[in-house]
Amino acid sequence: MKRIIAIALALATLCAFGLAAADKVTVTHWYWADNPKYSATMQAMAADFNATNGKGITVVAQEYPWDGGGYSQTLFRAVMGGGGPDTSSFKLTSTPLFTANGLLVNLDPFLAGWKDKDLIEPSLYDTMRGASGTKNVYVMPWNTQVLYVYYRPSMFKKVGIGVPKNYAEFLEACKKLTQDTNGDGKTDVYGFGMRGFKGGQEPWGSFIWARGGNFQNMTSPQAIQGMQDYIDLFKNGYAPPTAPMDGFNEIIANFKSGKTAMTVHHIGSASAKNKEAAFEWLAYLATGKGQETWCTVTGNVPVSKTVKNLPFFQNNRFMKVSIEGAPYAGILPILDTTTEWINNIWPNTISAALLGKISAAEAMKTLQVGLWGK
Repeated sequence: MKRIIAIALALATLCAFGLAAADKVTVTHWYWADNPKYSATMQAMAADFNATNGKGITVVAQEYPWDGGGYSQTLFRAVMGGGGPDTSSFKLTSTPLFTANGLLVNLDPFLAGWKDKDLIEPSLYDTMRGASGTKNVYVMPWNTQVLYVYYRPSMFKKVGIGVPKNYAEFLEACKKLTQDTNGDGKTDVYGFGMRGFKGGQEPWGSFIWARGGNFQNMTSPQAIQGMQDYIDLFKNGYAPPTAPMDGFNEIIANFKSGKTAMTVHHIGSASAKNKEAAFEWLAYLATGKGQETWCTVTGNVPVSKTVKNLPFFQNNRFMKVSIEGAPYAGILPILDTTTEWINNIWPNTISAALLGKISAAEAMKTLQVGLWGK
């Protein structure tokens, strides 16, 4: 069984990799990309690393489809079978799947001698330890994804309202922005683009937190009210009727076409081979030129203090507030149940709740038991 070394995109993705580097070494890296621009960026980063590392290391970046989260299972099966890449991106929430099967290399010996270790906040290393459920770092931070409410200013102007300054105003705006624009008795514009299918747990979580709830106790009155708010947006017709089946592509298409006025999204084996070479690539991604390039193109928040302080990030008001707010953000608990919860329990439960088959309280009870077992 192959073991891989890992670097993680804090709160989002992870790179895994797995004998001492020879004079010339090839490192295979798996990744997925949300769009052609991101794919081209990763290929350009690999080419830049290959040209500049000066150690005879060649990274071959291979793209695989996200497949609604099926990517992580594809990677897992490949590595369990003794194949797969040396490094790979995957969601941080999938970490227990890999650590429980001994598929990741302990990074602590590499971090101990890494000159750039302190460029990353200690709290992020703690998050990585928490993700593995151990006292060791098996994944290394790469970048953070912060969620934003995107809105179309022209639609706000048309209905005569300002941009929401708090949660209550956001809910009211969803109502007022929902319109029949041509008088045919049918809704043409919906106030909110809801991602009710796979991957929608992060925007949904914003509703739970906004009401004072959390993921530790999803059956609290506050958490249930957040769920009820979510249901009501759909039940009252403020979100498209396709919301229970809408994923990333659908919410973005609806927002770009003007069908929705607002939406929520981010700005993004036991003997492993080539450990040292793989770590060089991870270091490039975490604090080197790769960190700057990826975060500039994707809009994700960098984890490197040096990159955070670059003019591009400090002069961007959205990036600046994201950097300042990241330490206070909440994340979904990373447990051995999380992957199943995200891929199946959450979308099935949310669909049932939106369609009126179960109540908000029943939905939250199912989600609580599915994640925590009680």
